Amino acid sequence: MNDVLPADAALWELFENTVQSVLKSYGYQQIRTPIVEPTSLFARGLGTVTDIVEKEMYSFTDSMNGDELTLRPECTAGVVRSVLEHNLTYDGPKRLWYSGPMFRHERPQRGRYRQFHQVGAEAVGFNGPDIDAELIMLCQRLWDDLGLTDIRLEINSIGDAQERQRHREDLIAYFEQHKDQLDADALRRLNSNPLRILDTKNPAMQDLVNQAPKLLDYLGDESRSHFEGVQQLLRNNSIPFTINPRLVRGMDYYNRTVFEWITDQLGSQGTVCGGGRYDPLVEIFGGKHTPAVGFAMGVERLLELMKASSETVSVSQCDIYLVHQGEAAQTQAFTLGERLRDAGFDVVLHCASAGSLGSFKSQMKRADSSGAPYAVILGEDEIKLGTATIKYLRETDLQKNQQSIELAAVVDHLIDHMTGQDDHNHVHLHAGQIHTHH
Repeated sequence: MNDVLPADAALWELFENTVQSVLKSYGYQQIRTPIVEPTSLFARGLGTVTDIVEKEMYSFTDSMNGDELTLRPECTAGVVRSVLEHNLTYDGPKRLWYSGPMFRHERPQRGRYRQFHQVGAEAVGFNGPDIDAELIMLCQRLWDDLGLTDIRLEINSIGDAQERQRHREDLIAYFEQHKDQLDADALRRLNSNPLRILDTKNPAMQDLVNQAPKLLDYLGDESRSHFEGVQQLLRNNSIPFTINPRLVRGMDYYNRTVFEWITDQLGSQGTVCGGGRYDPLVEIFGGKHTPAVGFAMGVERLLELMKASSETVSVSQCDIYLVHQGEAAQTQAFTLGERLRDAGFDVVLHCASAGSLGSFKSQMKRADSSGAPYAVILGEDEIKLGTATIKYLRETDLQKNQQSIELAAVVDHLIDHMTGQDDHNHVHLHAGQIHTHH
């Protein structure tokens, strides 16, 4: 489990704000569910023979009343529980989204932690291929808005229960014939969850798995038509994809469409977003048949991609760093700082540390390291003249890098300067937003 430090916070806010904007543009509403849920919720929803339930959940007994509880390893089960508990679909289907921490006891890797964060969307009550395609297109729009290009889409259909059962029987028979080539994980899953063997990362089993019966060959007319509908909508909207017949999902409740967004930039564990249709889950939880589809994406892994691809983005603490020396200048700096914030600027006012404000030189070092494009300087000379010195910290031309401005005109001058920049390549990131200076 790890800390998110201030140096990374702006990138997190940029990601979260972009996600919220994209989801809102498709009509998704936020839902927030508890971090702790009954253990039985996940055992019933995920399947008792999944890796998550068998090996990865943080479960404990409540010392007050003996309840068996678990830190949520994923959020779909909690969202479906909430939809049922509050009868959210009484007036029609719902588009929902969530974000927050999840917990799995797995081996930490780059961008994967035992407390990790996910953003996900669940469309509950929709049964057509159109909503499947919409969720995939939503993801593509998010990658575009975040400037992420090295992510590819793989899709598959795992059919309905009867189709999977026929395939399961043939799959078990096939692997039984080649038991001597199965590793320990595959042997353990052979009769409990053979579909997961297809997702093995063991290089020694790749040829065996490639020749195994393919679920796509077992699809009935409805499942096949649904899958073809998804593909056609993606093609119509220029979303490139690859059909991966080995693609399955780790939870038992999935059916028909499944998909993953994958990158080659994060090592062998390249999936940054996965999802699919899970029509049986509401019934598993005791509700009426209610079709549903959704996805979840790993925030930390996407942030790793953003760091790698955002060469033009500089993270900064503020727009303006206020430097001052002397009692009268400090008084004026507080007043000017509030006026600048009223105008929409993010302002850091230099305050005392180690018992003193420090020299102008030391304050300017702080201003420069803040990443702010502007320092506003107030000293004895400025107070006498009723002015402020504006230093343009990111200007390369020394002849133009500072200017004396009347105090009353500082706010308007900075607004004009920020909006009048002609450097199209400079992107200034702070407080979770991008400001492009044109």
